[in-house]
Amino acid sequence: MWRFLGAVRSKGYGAMRGVRNGLLVTLLTAGAAAAEPVTVVALGDSLTAGYGLSDQSQGFVPVLEAWLKARGHEVVVQNAGVSGDTTAGGLARVAWALGPDADALIVTLGGNDLLRGLDPAGSKANLDGILKEAAARQLPVLLVAMKAPGNFGPEYKAAFDGMYGELAATYGTLLAEDFFAGLRAAGADPGDPASMAAFLQADGLHPNPEGVQLIVEGLGPKVEELLAKVGP
Repeated sequence: MWRFLGAVRSKGYGAMRGVRNGLLVTLLTAGAAAAEPVTVVALGDSLTAGYGLSDQSQGFVPVLEAWLKARGHEVVVQNAGVSGDTTAGGLARVAWALGPDADALIVTLGGNDLLRGLDPAGSKANLDGILKEAAARQLPVLLVAMKAPGNFGPEYKAAFDGMYGELAATYGTLLAEDFFAGLRAAGADPGDPASMAAFLQADGLHPNPEGVQLIVEGLGPKVEELLAKVGP
């Protein structure tokens, strides 16, 4: 050690500056490593996957990530959306969808269960399994609800709509009560196709780029709450 300091002194200020700069680089590198972005996995169906959009950068996941970054969050949102997936499909793949880098989970499933008229009891059991997997990994979760149309009958609607809140209460997860809240805020009603037309693709089911943007703006604050729950 003393020989090293002596050599530094003999070489003068330039050597000392080199040592100082080396220490500065080390500190900056350590700071950068500590500021790694939060990784959020978005587990869902075609609404998450960005189905039907010619430019995938306009899909839900990329737009959400951009929205969060614009608000100062260091975050990566991973797209774990599979078109056509039901809650059963989500349960079957959640274990491998949650890779080692996952810090938080967004669950947006149930739409295809509705389209198939599946028993809400089965859908609830599948979502329960997904939340149980996240709890085992100590990951904070945002559960995003879908709302059943009235044509399934009042009992079906009550059971389906109610399962999200019940599960969120059981597992202590965050709850977004309506995936389409951003569209409702813009005056659209998912139960009224005419009011939704400006925000949907030609199939009448999936959002167009404008619809995606509104959906993200509606859900974004809830995702910020999710990020706040990620530990150091």
